[in-house]
Amino acid sequence: MTPRPGVDLLVVGAGFAGLYALHAARTAGLSVRCLEAADGIGGTWYHNRYPGCRCDVESIDYSYSFDPGLQDEWEWSERYATQPEILAYIEHVADRFDLHRDIELGTRVESARFDEAASEWTVRTSGGEAHRAQYVVLATGALSDPVTPDLPGVHDFAGTVLHTAQWPAEEPDLHGKRIGVIGTGSSGIQAVPELAERAAELTVFQRTANYSVPAFNRPLTAEDQERIRAEYPERRAVARRSGGGSPHEAHPRRTAEVSEAERQEAFERTWRTGGVLFSKTFPDQMSDLEANGYARRFFEAKLAGVVEDPRTLDDLTPKDHPIGAKRICTDSGYYAAFNRDHVHLVNLRREPLTRVTPDGVATDRAHYDLDVLVFATGFDALTGTLGRMDVRGPGGATLADAWSDGPLTYLGMHVPGLPNLFLLNGPGSPAVLANMVLTSEQQVDWVVDLVAGVRERGATQVEARADAARAWNEHVAELADRTLFPQADSWYVGANVEGKKRTFMLYAGGLGTYTRVCDQVRDEGYPGLVLTSRAG
Repeated sequence: MTPRPGVDLLVVGAGFAGLYALHAARTAGLSVRCLEAADGIGGTWYHNRYPGCRCDVESIDYSYSFDPGLQDEWEWSERYATQPEILAYIEHVADRFDLHRDIELGTRVESARFDEAASEWTVRTSGGEAHRAQYVVLATGALSDPVTPDLPGVHDFAGTVLHTAQWPAEEPDLHGKRIGVIGTGSSGIQAVPELAERAAELTVFQRTANYSVPAFNRPLTAEDQERIRAEYPERRAVARRSGGGSPHEAHPRRTAEVSEAERQEAFERTWRTGGVLFSKTFPDQMSDLEANGYARRFFEAKLAGVVEDPRTLDDLTPKDHPIGAKRICTDSGYYAAFNRDHVHLVNLRREPLTRVTPDGVATDRAHYDLDVLVFATGFDALTGTLGRMDVRGPGGATLADAWSDGPLTYLGMHVPGLPNLFLLNGPGSPAVLANMVLTSEQQVDWVVDLVAGVRERGATQVEARADAARAWNEHVAELADRTLFPQADSWYVGANVEGKKRTFMLYAGGLGTYTRVCDQVRDEGYPGLVLTSRAG
């Protein structure tokens, strides 16, 4: 098939990051096209339609900041927006900035090849089309490759099988059904209360207990909307300087330096704020195990005040990792659901799952009859989707080869051996440790500035130095080792994917520090990158 007319920049993925990349590149005067595998835009917010799905970052923060008019005109209805509202917002942004005209839906990228002589990528799709571009931006999402465990007998199940990350667009009728949920990460914890309302019997199969903090969600009033508009400029400025991309600021003193009363008050304040911010109450909470213990005991006291059955309480209490070392989940009634007579918890550490049968799930102690089986088993995070693309640089060097011993990047955006290719929210960047919308804006702006800088210098290719990438990976690992994150078998280290090399994949220094590092690299003339001309 004849290649399509070339563009300056090709974006793969039409979620938050990809859409902003499309807008920013167009604004900078670049010709740009966006390819999206799904039949609609939105990325994770297009696919994750399970009951109870909502963001664990406050709506007013989990939104674009690049346009004040957009910021002021959109009114979020709740503190923590649901999936339908987030998707409606994304559609509004695409309409407002006329993005659809440069997006091709239902177009899955299969491979990409770099022609060094032409300084050009050829990207081929599942439909057989070939797209040419000088630069490629992979905005494929950190959580976009669902994992379904290959359980014995899983293909024999005669009932309905669902995955939270591939939920049908047309809501299935689950009322009065016997539902089983495998997985108690974020999606499972959000789905369980909703499924409990519909099911005749709900059985939750838990391998690992996770920490979850109530969302304390509520509608946003007219007074809230007025206050939000007034506070936005300062709120955004504080968020960009912060570690997590939100305006939260930790308590000014370390956990053990305050009185018990002050400590309890601080924990109660972030607890009532809701969700993931509880892990950031004190500045040493994620770096000092003793400090973390105070937060863990506070959580356990809260949990004991909700769950009535002592054995269920014990099973729901995490024991194998510090609080926050896995991302704290955000729920609306998860723990209270287990007080209901028709909701049951199966601790798979006590009674291991042996197989899926045609009519349910068997453990080594019992059989659980089911009509519906829901997998809430997460993603091959950060590298999964990228690793499944056949991406080859000059001489045939592949992304898979470059990452055979774990992901290697420079600044989380560049891979040695793959010129003119940029990752957004990839391994080695803050990504999911921060507000993904603001991290996307920061990285896109940096990439677009870099492309302009390359052109100003008369160069046609830009590539990370291998030594700079190795140094960056060492820096990322060093930062992680200063925290408690590596003490958990989490998807941050790939522990949920069989055979995946375990390494902490994220930049733990915070969004504000990461932004300063990237700005310094730019101001110093990109010392970790090699800029060459086609003739070079």
